[in-house]
Amino acid sequence: MHYELYMAAALAEASSGAAAGERVDGAVAVLDDAMVASACDRVRGSGDPTAHAVIGTLREAAQRLGTTMLSGLTVYVVREPCAMCVGAMLESDVDGVVFAVPDPQAGAAGSALQLARGTNGHARRLNVVSGILEAEATELIGGTDRPASPRQPDSAAHA
Repeated sequence: MHYELYMAAALAEASSGAAAGERVDGAVAVLDDAMVASACDRVRGSGDPTAHAVIGTLREAAQRLGTTMLSGLTVYVVREPCAMCVGAMLESDVDGVVFAVPDPQAGAAGSALQLARGTNGHARRLNVVSGILEAEATELIGGTDRPASPRQPDSAAHA
């Protein structure tokens, strides 16, 4: 497997999204050692809360391959995918997910939740690999992600 090559492509997608003001995340889909789809987060620009990098990549892969059953596909993604994205990969029969950095707040491939490994009698499961180009991803995320400022109480309301 060419983990670093494909993760570098996911990092490039994430960087592109960050340059457009999106949350830093990117994904690529690989089938038989060929990249068949890629996307970055587009939530902010599209106003669509489901426009995560993984979802965009799955949509593009399904369109290009002409099928919604994506058996044999591996998704490389910068951040550990959330429950929605893991669910979409499971439902589309993706074989595996490779991510660079864990997400202890929302990661559903083992950090916050474990949905990827077929728990609770669920027959589908994803092969999970983590930590690929983690230092590079952490640097990219740390240098570009700016969380929203916490809301300050309205002083007039408390006067």
